[in-house]
Amino acid sequence: MSALEAAREVDGETVVVRRSARRRKTVSAFREDGCTVVSIPSRFSRAEEEHWVRRMLARLAASEGRRCPDADALTARAQELAARYLDERAAPTTVTWVSNQGSRWGSCTPASGTIRISDRVQGMPGWVLDYVLLHELAHLIEPGHDENFWALVKRYPQTERARGFLLGVIHADQG
Repeated sequence: MSALEAAREVDGETVVVRRSARRRKTVSAFREDGCTVVSIPSRFSRAEEEHWVRRMLARLAASEGRRCPDADALTARAQELAARYLDERAAPTTVTWVSNQGSRWGSCTPASGTIRISDRVQGMPGWVLDYVLLHELAHLIEPGHDENFWALVKRYPQTERARGFLLGVIHADQG
């Protein structure tokens, strides 16, 4: 840690504040090695630092909440997608995150209406999560991957973009 960095605990979270003489107005934050790094201009007072650290922690938490919703939010999102793109024909009973899917992004059991989404999708853009959810929702209507199934999935306007994103992730993982 340099002289312009200081680590401390804020609400049970380790925060490293990096002061930069080159930074004039902007403040940024990101997660790194289990802590949060907040970069601020070196001229900021301690009060300004405190304000921005708390603001950036809240901003990161909100962003992560959108990308990694809990099971209730995941189920609600699936229900919204079913209503918007599938005429409410798909009604999942549960939608959960799972950690045991190494080669699938999601899976579905049409008989019970359960959908499982791989935790590898957590942190991906929301439109990718929506695609994976919609893909599994479509299986509640059409179990296979036939023409009827793909017609349902392609109602989602980001289908091709999301499929390309996931193919890129697979390629990067294999490299």
